[in-house]
Amino acid sequence: MRKHIAVLALASLAGPIAAQTSPQVTNDLTINMTPQQYRICNDRPARPTWMDDINPREAYKATALMELYEIRTWEAIMATGDCGCDVRFPAWDSVDGEYHEAYAGYTQAEHSALRRDWIAMRKQLEPQVREICEAQGNW
Repeated sequence: MRKHIAVLALASLAGPIAAQTSPQVTNDLTINMTPQQYRICNDRPARPTWMDDINPREAYKATALMELYEIRTWEAIMATGDCGCDVRFPAWDSVDGEYHEAYAGYTQAEHSALRRDWIAMRKQLEPQVREICEAQGNW
């Protein structure tokens, strides 16, 4: 019995000790400028530059645009039955234009309400879009 207790005590100490081991440190400070690699569709169009330069207090605008982009993309997949990279990740121009014409002037509270609606819409589209994209190897 004492051996079991001793083994359990050692095992419970091994986790924190292993977690405290120092990470590998390197002197290599080279910046890697290679584009981010994705599991699918690596030739995705760049997001609008304003999304990267936005004031953090207005980040809700960029988040809303990303939600709208995904909904419009999924609607296109549903309409065409095609989940190719050009359909799944189209240029941002049309969605960016739609966002600026219709939603950019909304308050943060209005953006939150819009996003709730868009998230609900996305959840409705997901099962069918997922089925189409999985069949084509693009999920």
